[in-house]
Amino acid sequence: MAHLQHRAAPTGGQSITPEPRRIYAIGDIHGRRDLLDRMIDAICRDLKAYPVEHAVTVTLGDYVDRGPDSRRVVERLAKNPFPTDFVALKGNHEEMLAWFLRDPSVGGEWLRNGGLETLYSYGIDVGPLMRHRGYEAAAAAFQKTLPPTHMAFFASLRLALSIGKYFFCHAGVRPGVPIKYQREHDLLWIREDFLHDRTDFGKVVVHGHTPSPSPEIRPNRINIDTGAFITGRLTCAVLEADQPRFLSTS
Repeated sequence: MAHLQHRAAPTGGQSITPEPRRIYAIGDIHGRRDLLDRMIDAICRDLKAYPVEHAVTVTLGDYVDRGPDSRRVVERLAKNPFPTDFVALKGNHEEMLAWFLRDPSVGGEWLRNGGLETLYSYGIDVGPLMRHRGYEAAAAAFQKTLPPTHMAFFASLRLALSIGKYFFCHAGVRPGVPIKYQREHDLLWIREDFLHDRTDFGKVVVHGHTPSPSPEIRPNRINIDTGAFITGRLTCAVLEADQPRFLSTS
């Protein structure tokens, strides 16, 4: 397997050398270990059917929350289960998890957005949290329960990645701001200003964050969040010389 060298860049992302011939980009997983396993198998089959010298898999963040099995999703990804090199990006749900660990008083927002399911998957007693109390005790228990490999995985997550004509991030980019100067908050959280913009961003932005019934292909962006946690459709964009094609668990 080719050795990856990552070049430091401003907040807009990093590059990979040598540049891979194919990229498998996977949308928001949200605690669906079952769908992740099926997608890993699909990528293995795709590589066997269409061999390529150097490929990389990029996951676009939001590994935790909402679905039932966040712990096992993180456990699986922390060991690179793919038959390729692997780069994991950060999502806004990983940021909310980190907020909760730093300051349990802000836990209410995370819990309303799926954090309760994540804590439950790690064996944390969520009864008090459902009555809007016990945040500090839950955060302490969670910190103690998180395996070192999971902590290392969360710490390793990147904000963005640039490969060829594509720019990978969780949510999108701020229109009018050069790719290399994008802010962390926009990369993780932006929605309407980005989704409604039709201008050239300098690269085709491959993102998740905003669920869509099927992949959205626009001249300036590709959205591969198909709401896996509720639809059962986890989507992977296969990007190489030709037009994008897609793998799906549906």
